[in-house]
Amino acid sequence: MAQQSFNVMIIGQAGRLQYEALLFAASLRHSSPRFSGRLFVATPQPGPLWQKNPSIRNAGVLDAFARLGVEVLPFENQIFGEAYPYGNKIEALQALPEAEPFVFFDSDTLITGELTDVPVDFSRPSASMRREGTWPKPTLYGPGYEQIWRALYQRFDLEMDSTLDLSQPDEYWQRYLYFNAGFFYGACPRAFGARFASYAHSILSDPPIELVGQSLDPWLDQVALPLVIHSFGGGRDALPAGFLDGKTSCHYRLFPLLYARERDAVIELLQTVAAPNWLKKVLKTYEPIKRLVYQNRGEKVRALFDQAHLPRREQAIRNKIKSEGLWIR
Repeated sequence: MAQQSFNVMIIGQAGRLQYEALLFAASLRHSSPRFSGRLFVATPQPGPLWQKNPSIRNAGVLDAFARLGVEVLPFENQIFGEAYPYGNKIEALQALPEAEPFVFFDSDTLITGELTDVPVDFSRPSASMRREGTWPKPTLYGPGYEQIWRALYQRFDLEMDSTLDLSQPDEYWQRYLYFNAGFFYGACPRAFGARFASYAHSILSDPPIELVGQSLDPWLDQVALPLVIHSFGGGRDALPAGFLDGKTSCHYRLFPLLYARERDAVIELLQTVAAPNWLKKVLKTYEPIKRLVYQNRGEKVRALFDQAHLPRREQAIRNKIKSEGLWIR
């Protein structure tokens, strides 16, 4: 990324996401002092696709954004909205500056290193490989992974064979191109976003027959994303493993999970960036941050686990935290 300027976008709206966005911004300023691009918090505006006003109206949050050099970026929902809030990351791309390289991060992410050191080629988009085999879930009588994915590639006139990881066995989920949508990047947000919206809307409104019985909520963004990335010449190997969702960023997803399983350095970073009084005053109005970060309940969560030998399944981690009354979200 050091070779060219780029912008960063996250989503923020009333409720949980505005506080996560604050922590993201604070971590970016702390961990990536050489980042010279623009940091946008894209915020959906009230409209017919929302029952309640989703925009950020908290004066304390807005003041803190200004202090952190955040640009609040309003956008309108034309397709998704409250029925599928994950679609915000798709629709907000149209509001970003055209033809300027971008990186999108989910708001529940901390920047843990210097972003400008990440060797990104924006002409070859990619996304997070920190994922599990969440979609599709082939049924006993089929169709299988191959048929389901091939139907999607054919829907958009894309060849599929070059996307296959032939080191993985046939009908195993990792053989097929699949990402977590926790981060992704590209050369032009409007071109990327237009194609992302087109593919996602097509899959949602008129799914191929092979998708019968497959859930698209909440997986729609992760179903369309590999197709979009492949259509722009990107793929799973476009970014060296471990830079994002590893060395330089941490997609923690939920604060109890952050304390349960992330590296000591991530915990220390969270405590550091949340410490200034002007930021603490705002963050502690959100109950999970108040209790887990400032009242040290997070340390109690951490003490429940050996981080070097965590349960293999996330559900087991969740159940353990819940059994101790520490599942705060």
